Amino acid sequence: MAYDSDYLVDRRRLKRRLTFWRVVAVVAIVGAIAAAYGRVGDTVVGGDFIARVSIQGIIVQDDRRLAALRDLSKNDAVKAVILRIDSPGGTIVGGETLYRAILDLAAKKPVVAVMDGVAASAAYMTAIAADRLFAREGTLTGSVGVILQTTEITKLLDMIGVSARSFKSGSLKASPSPVERLTPEAEAATQALIDEMYGMFRDMVLDRRNMKPADEARFADGRVFTGRQALKNGLIDEIGGETEAITWLENEKDVRKDLTVRKVNLRRDVDNLFDRLDSLARKTILSERLTLDGLISVWHPQLR
Repeated sequence: MAYDSDYLVDRRRLKRRLTFWRVVAVVAIVGAIAAAYGRVGDTVVGGDFIARVSIQGIIVQDDRRLAALRDLSKNDAVKAVILRIDSPGGTIVGGETLYRAILDLAAKKPVVAVMDGVAASAAYMTAIAADRLFAREGTLTGSVGVILQTTEITKLLDMIGVSARSFKSGSLKASPSPVERLTPEAEAATQALIDEMYGMFRDMVLDRRNMKPADEARFADGRVFTGRQALKNGLIDEIGGETEAITWLENEKDVRKDLTVRKVNLRRDVDNLFDRLDSLARKTILSERLTLDGLISVWHPQLR
């Protein structure tokens, strides 16, 4: 009986050890897959394909997204890229850097932009870097312009008996400011800033849409267009979606008809988790609009 007891104990120990090492092996395999996925996203699964890249939400500077776009340009398996855009815009710098990254990508791969619900302001800036622009009839796009908002509460402070003083090195330092009256000098300097950045945006549109300077009148007032209006004014190329975009790639860029379309994750899942938590915290505590520092190019009905 003693022998049988020892035998049973040894078997149980052996089973526990086997279970432990099986778990370790599974964790190691999952970790290796996750690490590989984090480096190259969905682009590792064999064969040539068309990459689908989603640009959604507020556009800001995103170094990881820029790095992912550079990786796509170097990946020989990627034969074309479809940008699915659904964004009201974002910061000028965010739109500019994304625009230039897509220009670099388009120099190596055919790139088409498919606008979904909204592709306005900095999102439209992003889209025009593509070789061809598609939108639905009801897509909201355009809104070519730049905005900087401020408030002035000096009269309110006077009413409640509060005064605010600023000591600064120059008269235009930190202007416009909510606690200072807007002087003609500060107003002119701020408007010059807006005009400069609008000029950059305007030149992008004229260049990429093959327009003449006189054509600026089509979008100079910053209005938003439906897809049908955008087509009429030369801001997009065609009414349609991803199906029409793929057909154009096949007919005009000699992209093979048998290629599959794969969604490419521009961020690792672990990054997305932290970003979602950060976004939730921001939306809970502050309006997301208030987290956009500097000049913005964003369409939002509440801003008008």
